Amino acid sequence: MKDKEKGLVSIIVPVYRAAAYIADTIGMVFSQTCGKWELLLVDDCSGDDSVEVMEKALSSYEHHPVETVLENTGHIEEYLCGGGKKVYLIRKNKNEGAAAARNTGMDLAGGQYIAFLDADDIWVSDKLEKQLSFMRQKRAGFVFSAYEFGDEQARPTGRVVHVPETLTYKKALSRTVIFTTTVVLDRNVIPDELMRMPLVESEDTATWWQILRAGYTACGLDEALAVYRRPRGSLSSNKCKAVKRIWNLYRRQEKLSAAVSAFYFVFWAYRATVRRI
Repeated sequence: MKDKEKGLVSIIVPVYRAAAYIADTIGMVFSQTCGKWELLLVDDCSGDDSVEVMEKALSSYEHHPVETVLENTGHIEEYLCGGGKKVYLIRKNKNEGAAAARNTGMDLAGGQYIAFLDADDIWVSDKLEKQLSFMRQKRAGFVFSAYEFGDEQARPTGRVVHVPETLTYKKALSRTVIFTTTVVLDRNVIPDELMRMPLVESEDTATWWQILRAGYTACGLDEALAVYRRPRGSLSSNKCKAVKRIWNLYRRQEKLSAAVSAFYFVFWAYRATVRRI
């Protein structure tokens, strides 16, 4: 990562075949009441019209190539959007998945804070402002918030996932309550290397665990500041994959014994089921 600018939020968005959503995502970031941010859009060789849609959405701003920031990454354009705001459009040379795309964004990030946003999810307009205030109030380096499930059009369904006031490593092993799109990290508190996502399935959960395992505590703001877009039928189609992924994280990533993994898995399965029905 680059040297961090005090108070600046670096918003990292991995983009893969997101042409249907990404213009709205860009507009949503521009609507944030938090005034000091930069947006890093990392296209992971989408193969659809995502890049063209992003370029059109940003076409009114002055832009120029960034040649030397990241070597062997791909083509990078910097858009100057007024008020000190910048947008980086990063076109990767090869598809490597969401974890690597987020890591590419972090390599370029210049902010004190790192915020994650997936291309098809929704933030409320004061999401960042509220979380930064909460972070200062709690003197925390890792915060996340409650969120609401949405349908395929991201219309809120009324089903809110509430979050605990604090979350430690052992508590986190039994619940995947941290939604990536709600996370904000302070680089003055959390070392950069702990923020880098391992190249495994469920890389986001693995990242939160590696931060918490190092002794940090995450603070939860129990207010729904994001909407998780959930297409019809996604729950049934992903259940088996989710079970396999969480088990592999216990055994391979965290190196837990089969007995300890089974203990945490029982609580995880119960909470995951209650959260989604």
